Amino acid sequence: MTQSQKHPSHSSYETFIQPVDEYNRALITNVHPLDWINPEPAALYDLVVIGAGTAGLVVAAGVAGLGLGLKVALIEKNLMGGDCLNVGCVPSKCIIRSSRVVADIRDATRFGVNSPKDIDVDFGLVMERMRKIRAEISGNDSVERFSKLGVDVFLGSARFVRENEIAVNDRELKDTELKFKKAVIATGARATAPQITGLAEAGYLTNETVFSLSDRPKRLAVIGGGPIGCELAQAFQRLGCEVTLIHKNSHLLDREDADAAEIVQQEFVREGINLILSCAIARVEKTNTGKVIYYQQNGIINQIEVDEILVGAGRSPNVEALNLESVGVEYDQQRGVIINDYLQTSNPHIYAAGDICTDWKFTHAADAAARIVIKNILFSPFGLGRSKLSDLVMPWVTYTDPEIAHVGLYTAEASSQGLETDEIKIPFSAVDRAIYDGEANGFVKILHRRGSDQILGATIVARHAGEMMSEITLAIATKQGLNKLASVIHAYPTQADAIKKAADAYRKTLLTPRTQTLLKFLTKLG
Repeated sequence: MTQSQKHPSHSSYETFIQPVDEYNRALITNVHPLDWINPEPAALYDLVVIGAGTAGLVVAAGVAGLGLGLKVALIEKNLMGGDCLNVGCVPSKCIIRSSRVVADIRDATRFGVNSPKDIDVDFGLVMERMRKIRAEISGNDSVERFSKLGVDVFLGSARFVRENEIAVNDRELKDTELKFKKAVIATGARATAPQITGLAEAGYLTNETVFSLSDRPKRLAVIGGGPIGCELAQAFQRLGCEVTLIHKNSHLLDREDADAAEIVQQEFVREGINLILSCAIARVEKTNTGKVIYYQQNGIINQIEVDEILVGAGRSPNVEALNLESVGVEYDQQRGVIINDYLQTSNPHIYAAGDICTDWKFTHAADAAARIVIKNILFSPFGLGRSKLSDLVMPWVTYTDPEIAHVGLYTAEASSQGLETDEIKIPFSAVDRAIYDGEANGFVKILHRRGSDQILGATIVARHAGEMMSEITLAIATKQGLNKLASVIHAYPTQADAIKKAADAYRKTLLTPRTQTLLKFLTKLG
């Protein structure tokens, strides 16, 4: 029966959709309208998707948009658009863009432009701009848009109740049961905090709450030196916070190429971020003047007082309350839903995609996985021609300044697979455009199979490394080697010319003394 969705007294998303201004009201109107009435369910759905983050949205829109008359339902407990739109890529990159403006002004004297001694950052306006852009973009992920695509959108929590039934529990705690032929679990993951004594009592921010700030915290501690922690630490430092970045290991971004991570770490030091490395946090205490973090480093207990703590480490899959046991779907509290290479769960009628089941916690990875699901559900009759997750060539970017972009294998990974490799490294100090731009502190590094031009992996460190990596990703995906890249004309002057230089450097390795002797002989004959 039709269920009215009334305005809730509070909801799980109100904590991170603050303040209540025109932009956040517009956001809510798009991605979780408070007056939404769930539709009358169809007798049977060809597909039910649980979760309206990137993976769920791509699956639902892709299947509904085929024009085959398939009945599709989409269930979302919180906000359409998921982490990416609401508390991830969109708000973080808006803030990072503002922080880069500050860095450009600060460094303007290098380019002969006098910059003010004191840069006036209006933190409130920075955050308002973010909220405005987020609201504008949110129409793409809105309930209204997906309803117009022919998707039945249900707002509420979902759980499996029978082999082919899902119950949607709305705000009035009433259940609507949806029968399905196939289902996709795309419930994503959430931020988790380390088990530190006193942290919960003192209060802390995560990526799910930090974008609700209106006032700039004077002193900010960031726990975690991975991509999220590093991106936000640098951004908030540039926006006027006094940032201390606390990391348990001896180096930031320790899963990245060591040379790349070192460049970013040195940039952080140059910008005045206080780094506390190789330490363990003992406890946190709230005082009248702030929050005191006690940490052990080299066997000594030290302390630092801050105004806010941002936890940028740890993600947990959203597997709770789905009642997966009732339909025979295996899962793990840390890994999430268990899938095979075709994104099928242990129940062959139920698939999963996105952060709930893959190690790649990226929006573009969720998008790619969703496309595999569509292919394997609809276009692989009797299992023929199914696509595999393991066939994906997955690039990723850490959006510090400079950025670190990577695709393919690292040297250690190639070695573990028994592959002999060689490495070509082109510093941006050898690239004219990078010198003009004052961005010579970086490199392109390409790993290739020894004795072959086959590209196995690459790392780029540059201000716009993410924009440059697609060329190498395409080369790996289409099995084009360094010889082919060397034949591609790159416009001059561009920083991407570093890729051609790397390919040319490979070609030069082919010019052995024996080859030179042969060429001399042929030249004489000519």
